[in-house]
Formats: sequence, C-alpha cells, structure tokens
Amino acid sequence: MHFKLILVLVEDSHTEAVLEAAREAGATGATVLNQARGEGAEKKKTFFGLTLETQRDLVMLLVEEHVSRSILETIAIKCRFDEQPGTGIAFQIDVEDAIGVSHQIRQLSSKVEEEI
Repeated sequence: MHFKLILVLVEDSHTEAVLEAAREAGATGATVLNQARGEGAEKKKTFFGLTLETQRDLVMLLVEEHVSRSILETIAIKCRFDEQPGTGIAFQIDVEDAIGVSHQIRQLSSKVEEEI
C-alpha cells in the first residue's frame, strides 16, 4: 500500500472544517500543529503600525494514494480555498515508506479495493 502526505495550512478558525471534510472524504486520522505562520501574495494588514496576523494551523494527513486526490479536492471545496484568497492552501507529497500504520492498512484495504 502506498501513501501520500497531505499538508494543509489553514486559519485556525477553519481547522475543524478541514478535519471534517477530510474525514468525510476518507481520511482516517490527522495531526494538527498549532501556531504556524505564513505569508501570501497580499501584503499584511496593519493597524497603527502593528501587523495584524491571523493564527494558522498545519494539518497533516497520511492517506492511501487512491483516496488522496478526493480528500484534497473535498478540503478545497468545503473550505473554499479557491474562492477566498488567504483562507488556506493544501498540497500532497509522496511518502516513500511509513511504519506504525498497520492498523490503518487493515481498515483501508477494503475501501481501496472498492475504489479501484
């Protein structure tokens, strides 16, 4: 079984929506790292010389490759990443090897067989 790592950088107020969308699309778990910081194409807003920043989270999802694209697309649609600039970004990378996921492999095997 091959895996992809989906990385989602999102405003902390949208983290729960990302997790719900991912689970709905077939993700079996996630790791959330709080207090990430990022910059986009738009310049930061300031108020009396102080930069106003929204808090970001990094959501990591290790998923089976056959369901990774649908998870990625579901997150983008539900969280409106392409409709509202600065809401968040998501991308996936190949995972060469993974250990500690044997329980997920057993759970995912039947789902993956249905998909392909």
